[in-house]
Amino acid sequence: MQLKLLADIPDAIPILARWFFDQWGRDVPGNSFEATCERIGEKLNRDQAPLHLVAVEGGRPLGTAQWKIREMAIYPEREFWLGNVYVAPEARGHGLASRLAEEIAQLAKSHGVSELSLQTERLDGGLYARLGWKPVEQVHHHGRDVLVMQRDLM
Repeated sequence: MQLKLLADIPDAIPILARWFFDQWGRDVPGNSFEATCERIGEKLNRDQAPLHLVAVEGGRPLGTAQWKIREMAIYPEREFWLGNVYVAPEARGHGLASRLAEEIAQLAKSHGVSELSLQTERLDGGLYARLGWKPVEQVHHHGRDVLVMQRDLM
């Protein structure tokens, strides 16, 4: 399995868009699969946020994670975020989400980022707590209860 930048495999955009739309975007007023494709296509950076990493095996995307900028407007002081961590159902249970999250953290660190934030619907922190992320606070955001977490990278 390889981790690739989405900028290097833009044909994967519709696959990621389907994952994101079905998982998080279907209930967002005014959102569509097409709009999700457009938003992802605007994030094809190679050396700065925002960007996507994609886990690929045999030419097929199996998972992804994004290095994001200011994901939650209610936290303007939190610039860099880990987000959109998604693993296809058939690839779950093999540590891929952990690998993607760790790679984003290392990528951000290599660009001088000292802290990453994330939001998760797992109010116990789930995977991220096991990876060393610390809870900041639980908030109700866009109709969902989420736990905001942070990780110091330096």
